[in-house]
Amino acid sequence: MSWPRTVADAPPPPFPAREPLWRLLRDFGSALTQDDPIAYRYLLLLRFVLANSLALALVGAAAGQGWITALLTANGSGYSLAIVAVFGVGLFWSARRVVQLSQALNEVKAATAGAPTPASAYLRLIQGRDGQSRALLASSLKLKLAARIAPVRHVANSLVLLGLTGTVIGFIVALSGVSPDAVSDVAAIGPMVSTLISGMSIALYTTLVGSLLHLWLMVNVRLLEGGTVKLLTATVELGERHARS
Repeated sequence: MSWPRTVADAPPPPFPAREPLWRLLRDFGSALTQDDPIAYRYLLLLRFVLANSLALALVGAAAGQGWITALLTANGSGYSLAIVAVFGVGLFWSARRVVQLSQALNEVKAATAGAPTPASAYLRLIQGRDGQSRALLASSLKLKLAARIAPVRHVANSLVLLGLTGTVIGFIVALSGVSPDAVSDVAAIGPMVSTLISGMSIALYTTLVGSLLHLWLMVNVRLLEGGTVKLLTATVELGERHARS
């Protein structure tokens, strides 16, 4: 067996292990600025960054108009902030899943199986299996990949439910200050109107925040679904080529 005499003659290293998210984003940004070909291996991550950058730009424009300040100072703003916190959890999960999918797609493209990803696990499982067994394993892989993005979809759907819950709470607050017996009392009308406006503010703001953040997170869910389908098809095609070779 002959060993390489120089570093340049050494064989390429195996697929790198998973790196921290901050380091991956740093290398990705450096690749974009230097027009490095590695940037084109992370198209899913690029779409994720562009989509969320656009959404953040819209949030910045809304803040410039004073709408975010009005939301934070409105009555019952704590409900809206709770919805934003749930959205933040969903966005963080989306970022993690995008990084994992990007790395798994790169592994399939490089036809390596060294890293512990669903793709490499599938390639090991189909060795020596017949066509029916490979089809069952492909279905199992599909379910596993779908289960990875299911929590993000659940969080996105929960944002709408939280917004509707805030709507109900707002109407309860609004109607709690209305007393039919005090309608004829002029002195009691002012407090009743104030409570009514406060409740309607809670109902409208929570509905608006929940709906908009649901749309934002669903964009990320669609990106994850597209990346998952691409990973599944690429993995199954690679496995079939290996099985028939």
